[in-house]
Amino acid sequence: MPQQLVVTAIGTDRTGIVSKLARLVTDCNCNIIDSRMAIFGGEFTFIMLLSGDLAAISRIEHLLPGLGLELDLTTMTKRTSAHQRKAVAAHYVLEYKGADRVGTLGTITGLLASRQVYIGSLQSENKLDEYGQSVMHTMMTLELPEGEPAQQIESDVMALVHSMNLTGSFHAQT
Repeated sequence: MPQQLVVTAIGTDRTGIVSKLARLVTDCNCNIIDSRMAIFGGEFTFIMLLSGDLAAISRIEHLLPGLGLELDLTTMTKRTSAHQRKAVAAHYVLEYKGADRVGTLGTITGLLASRQVYIGSLQSENKLDEYGQSVMHTMMTLELPEGEPAQQIESDVMALVHSMNLTGSFHAQT
């Protein structure tokens, strides 16, 4: 029976890190089911979901710390199982932009959590605008629970977005 393992790695960004991590996965006879990589400041960050038999997963858990030391990476693993999707009424995308302020993401995700809205993915990035002001751009994919009226959730979310002087949209995922 296939096992699953979440692997995270963070360290100073350098050429070749992904190649060496992918080679280890292959050498351990595991398969990469999903992965994400990003550079935050000068730090390389990588997360993978692997699958393999028990021996393959055990082997990668044993060998990864050594490769982490060699590449000056902080690594972590956690065994997991296949994600079980809940019944959802609909999939939506929430996107908003505006001045970067402390607490914005926490306030918006707090409202979503109170309405039992599942966040499937989240990407948030800050950039300087043409005036040198820090502007945030956030996009989330959302799964609305069955029985919850999408129009009411959209209305509540967009009212909060506008009350925070942000611009945004809430629309069905295509």
